[in-house]
Amino acid sequence: MDFALSPKAEEACARMWDFMREEVFPAEKEYERWRAENHPHAHPPVLERLKDSAKKRGLWNLFLPAVSGLSNLEYAAVAEISGWSPVIAPEAINCQAPDTGNMETLHLFATEEQKKRWLEPLLDGEIRSAFAMTEPDVASSDATNITTSIVRDGGEYVINGRKWWTSGAADERCQVFIVMGKTDPEADTHRRQSMILVPRDTPGLEIVRDLPIFGYHDQHGHAEIVLRDVRVPAENLLSGEGDGFMIAQARLGPGRIHHAMRAIGMAERALALMVDRAKSRVAFGSHLSGHGVVQELIAQSRIDIDQARLYVYKTAWLIDKYGAKGARTEVAAIKVAAPAMATKVIDRAIEVFGGMGVSDDTPLAYFYAWARVLRIVDGPDAVHRRSIAREELRRERPYVG
Repeated sequence: MDFALSPKAEEACARMWDFMREEVFPAEKEYERWRAENHPHAHPPVLERLKDSAKKRGLWNLFLPAVSGLSNLEYAAVAEISGWSPVIAPEAINCQAPDTGNMETLHLFATEEQKKRWLEPLLDGEIRSAFAMTEPDVASSDATNITTSIVRDGGEYVINGRKWWTSGAADERCQVFIVMGKTDPEADTHRRQSMILVPRDTPGLEIVRDLPIFGYHDQHGHAEIVLRDVRVPAENLLSGEGDGFMIAQARLGPGRIHHAMRAIGMAERALALMVDRAKSRVAFGSHLSGHGVVQELIAQSRIDIDQARLYVYKTAWLIDKYGAKGARTEVAAIKVAAPAMATKVIDRAIEVFGGMGVSDDTPLAYFYAWARVLRIVDGPDAVHRRSIAREELRRERPYVG
């Protein structure tokens, strides 16, 4: 069993760390200052500068094996590094959600015409996209509940429904929505749904509001949208009628690896901040690092981070070897394990920082908010635990007694 990264991954990680230290970390304050002085969903110019640099450094579209030449396991190590600056770094290298999942979906299921119109500009970083599945009126953790209707009318489909948590939609660079809805309510349960491409400027598509997470409004937004008699050409359908659930499952496997590794990156930065604070802050006559209770927080954080990373690496290796289906249980497990671990580690760092930890003087408060949200996006913990338990209950045991 070899735990070393491949030479290709080592080299990509070295380039990524150079980029982070030389450009990304220094850009964080400029990014936030520009957003504070302008519209919260306007696009800070510093990101275009970072994107140009990332392209020159060969740090572009690394998430997609067919484009980058990196396996899921090799990219996982780079995704962790980007998680140290989760607002800026993923977009700077064109590896940000939800675009990564949407690009993977288009790569796998789009027609050549659809790829030319939407995938190519997404890969070039010229536009952004959104994935509209979750609905406010049903438990969308069960995708078969989706009520948005997609009805064929001659050479068009007519779409009606309400979506929310449509990440990316508040950014005007978001030019296309992948919308999931029902094309045949009478079909078998997992053949009722389809996915269709809806351009942003299509009449009847309304962006109602942006939803904050714990009071934070991300630059790209998490929007509630309404679709009223939205008409798009029939050729905008992805794959075929009834393929929506299958596409959703294919889309989520690698994406959950990316989320998990970015969560690990956030936890690593939180631990780095915690250690630095403990070594520099004095209380009760000695540095915090000399207090046993703080040492315990630091030690447990290291243990938790390394355990989660190894689990994600195993899952990425399984996807590379057997595909997302072959790693179904592990994908569900890391989706629970990594954000839960990150939430705990970040909370410990906040405890060491005290009042400063819950302010915006450090990234910890936002990290905590986003880590907690990760326990809901792409399926809440309870749903993944249910899947894991069902698999465990079916598992044959070598001995019981």
